[in-house]
Amino acid sequence: MEPGVMAAQHIRQVLLFFAFLGGSSVLSETWSYSVAEEMETGSSIANIIKDMGVGDLAERGARVIFDDYQPYLRLELETGNLVLNKKLDREELCGTSEPCILHFQVLLENPFQFLQGELLVEDINDHPPTFLEKLIFLNISEGATPGTSFQMDNAQDLDVGMNGVQNYTISPTTYFYLKLKDGGKGRKYPELVLDEPLDREKEPSVSLILTAMDGGSLPRTATAPIQVVVVDVNDNAPEFERMLYEIQVPENSPMDSLVIKVSATDLDMGMNGEISYSFSHVSRDVRKTFKIHPISGEVHLKSFLNFEVTQSYTINVQAVDGGGLSGKSVIIVQVIDVNDNRPEIVFTSLMSPIPENSSSEMVVAVFRVRDQDAGDNGRMLCSIQDNLPFLLKPTFKNFYTLVTENPLDRESKAEYNITITVTDTGTPKLSTQHTLTVQVSDVNDNAPTFTQTSYTLFVQENNSPALHIGAISATDSDSGSNAHITYSLLPTHDPQLALPLLISINADNGQLFALRALDYEALQTFEFRVGVTDQGSPTLNSQALVRVQVLDTNDNAPFVLYPLQNASAPCTEMLPRAAESGYLVTKVVAVDRDSGQNAWLSFQLLKATEPGLFSVWAHNGEVRTSRLLSERDAPKHRLLLMVKDNGDPPRSVSVTLHVLLVDGFSQPYLPLPEVAHEPAQDEDVVALYLVIALTSVSSLFLLSVLLFVGARMCKRAREAMGGCSVPEGHFPGHLMDFSGTGTLSQSYQYEVCLTGVSDTKDFWFLKSVSPNNEVMPCVEENSTSVNDFGYD
Repeated sequence: MEPGVMAAQHIRQVLLFFAFLGGSSVLSETWSYSVAEEMETGSSIANIIKDMGVGDLAERGARVIFDDYQPYLRLELETGNLVLNKKLDREELCGTSEPCILHFQVLLENPFQFLQGELLVEDINDHPPTFLEKLIFLNISEGATPGTSFQMDNAQDLDVGMNGVQNYTISPTTYFYLKLKDGGKGRKYPELVLDEPLDREKEPSVSLILTAMDGGSLPRTATAPIQVVVVDVNDNAPEFERMLYEIQVPENSPMDSLVIKVSATDLDMGMNGEISYSFSHVSRDVRKTFKIHPISGEVHLKSFLNFEVTQSYTINVQAVDGGGLSGKSVIIVQVIDVNDNRPEIVFTSLMSPIPENSSSEMVVAVFRVRDQDAGDNGRMLCSIQDNLPFLLKPTFKNFYTLVTENPLDRESKAEYNITITVTDTGTPKLSTQHTLTVQVSDVNDNAPTFTQTSYTLFVQENNSPALHIGAISATDSDSGSNAHITYSLLPTHDPQLALPLLISINADNGQLFALRALDYEALQTFEFRVGVTDQGSPTLNSQALVRVQVLDTNDNAPFVLYPLQNASAPCTEMLPRAAESGYLVTKVVAVDRDSGQNAWLSFQLLKATEPGLFSVWAHNGEVRTSRLLSERDAPKHRLLLMVKDNGDPPRSVSVTLHVLLVDGFSQPYLPLPEVAHEPAQDEDVVALYLVIALTSVSSLFLLSVLLFVGARMCKRAREAMGGCSVPEGHFPGHLMDFSGTGTLSQSYQYEVCLTGVSDTKDFWFLKSVSPNNEVMPCVEENSTSVNDFGYD
């Protein structure tokens, strides 16, 4: 046991109860410790780990709380030692009250638990006695008989117990001796007792020294001189109407208000009957609070009363006549409490923010309420607003906890302003409010959400690389990192779509970019999925569908399928001179790889050898005669046509036609263009694919019909000793209606047979041949016109 510290005693008091707070218990078991006042700061008082049997103080959030919220002791969380936080002055803490006990609690937050303790502050002899009067005057009649006692003011000592005033002595004298009178509660009052009769004429005054001594181990003393004045005989002492006055005074009484009026009478006459009133043997507090009028005996307030400091006063009054005789009386003043103190709220713990997924009855705050008034004025009711997901729970000795009642949702409400109202039951009622802000922290309980389930983006073909084509957007109702979202492209299930080479996405803002130029003719639309992921733990994600449509631009000029413009020899069309107006000379067949209006083709005759002889139909490319032919018309004609699409800006290509006027198709001088046998040129890959697709549909039917007709006509032509020649050379075999304009979808080479006896106006289709087939002669007696097969 350290010096000045009483060994820690586990005082198991009668009360032992459990209060429940969110599954935690509160134990009403009190540990008592003692410490001498003025002990040095940092002195160890006790060890609560050993005494109270608790551990992990830091993890459990242990702290020490005194009733007046002063930090008298400090708890060392590592060792569990309770040490003095500052020097204690018992007189300052408790005044003359004995014993001086400071109540405290050890609060453990996790789990929640209260441990009670009390600290006894022991008095040391650090104050000497003092006399309130520097000089004590006593008027004693010379007629006083030996054995008469005269009461004197006692000395005051701020110390208590044995350290208070224990003894009085006087200087040696033959007239008096000192007698000590017990005043209760260990207090002693000195009385001067007459030992021998006085003779004013012999000795009009006597001087003495009164010494007061306390009971400390090193006693302290105080002295006061006594001047005894011997007066003439006064045989009647004053007498009070009542020996005890009991009154009640409200603590809110104004300054200088009348407390009571005392009265005494004296049967003597003259100066011996004149009475003066005064306080006798009263404390500093009484002299500071009350005053008495020496003539009227009225007691008035000298300072304000405070029930919370002092509940009652005991005032000794005396009435002294002119002859030095006195009478005694006691006034007991009971201070009546009024409701002049508002309740107080002191927080000892506050948790903010709290997670939104917190369980019910989670402790949010711990606080204490108190009211310095008494009775109904000190009884308190504590409440919070309605419609809040929180509850107030009383725990122990005016301690309350604020706990959650229901699960919280930060997305619904992220902050609560909770007003705690404490109201007493006095008259009038006084209340105190304290508003605390509890913030709800976010947990990742909401997945990111796209503003749309699918997005459709449009981009013109032939775009520049890294072109911004649009953006997707997602939101997350969480906050902080839980709401920080990242966009990404998800793997596609189409093995033909190289998505990473086509599209990129900005991971921060969801903007989409085309990585390279897109070609409508190769890829018209494609789809892919995008994902968004937050950075919570665990992460949450969502997906959305993005559809990109490539818009066509007029980037392809029309392509002429017939007549071929890249052949080594020009193509010559034969026109019988007997042809009527509107006769179909030939048909220009063209396609355009674009789509929509970019592929709408129109035909226009730009230049002709004989203006007005030929015309071209603008929508189907048919070249027809505009009038009847005459002998004056030149035998050879050259036509320049333009094929133009409907794009913006439009694209066009020119076509050159050679027309030979003949009198009959069987004339021997009919010049046939020699076409050199050259290897076929590679055509555009896309046109080849389209030709193959369309050929598979129509070739069987058309080829069968043409072969059959050609075979029949060649047979007849051979019988008529005629001849048939087929020009050799490359003729495109990949023709396909690319834009849906209605032009020829499949091209063939045909045998053209002219009978020896036929008119030049007779033009025969025999059969289709391969590009490398040799010219086969054929003879036909009877001819069949092209129009017989429905060909314009």
